[in-house]
Amino acid sequence: MKKAYSIRVYKQYFNFASSHFMLFKDGTREPLHGHNYRLQVKGNALDLDDDMVFDFLDIKPIVREICDSLDHKLLIPKNNPHLKIQEIEKNYLFTTQDESFFSIPQTDVLVLPIENTSVERIAAYMAYQIRDLVKSRFNFEFKELEVEVEETIGQSAIFVLTQE
Repeated sequence: MKKAYSIRVYKQYFNFASSHFMLFKDGTREPLHGHNYRLQVKGNALDLDDDMVFDFLDIKPIVREICDSLDHKLLIPKNNPHLKIQEIEKNYLFTTQDESFFSIPQTDVLVLPIENTSVERIAAYMAYQIRDLVKSRFNFEFKELEVEVEETIGQSAIFVLTQE
């Protein structure tokens, strides 16, 4: 029989308020809007290290740090073919396929290495960030890392990252 252990963390401060707009396959976009996102993290392991999957005191600051990096930012997908991104002095200029453009101070924007700013892609981005920070700071890898991002009450996406 296989055994597995899990931890789940969801603190009140695992949240961030960000704005975004989705870019659709045909190049159209939805209006710029925002969400008050909340996050839950579940980490699985096959064995316990010192009777724990991973110390809660170590994972909480990592999740909070990632949430804080997204807080009060316009989230922009760097890897979307329907979006042109230019840096002009201290601003970003974003141009969409419908020729709309946005000029925003760079300090107000986070350009993410993702294809779109859907809650699914944001959950994946956050899972990879958590994995990388846990690995670099503690030399630990979860067998499976599940990140759930809720964009509004009752609407969330889950991304599961499995150790290769």
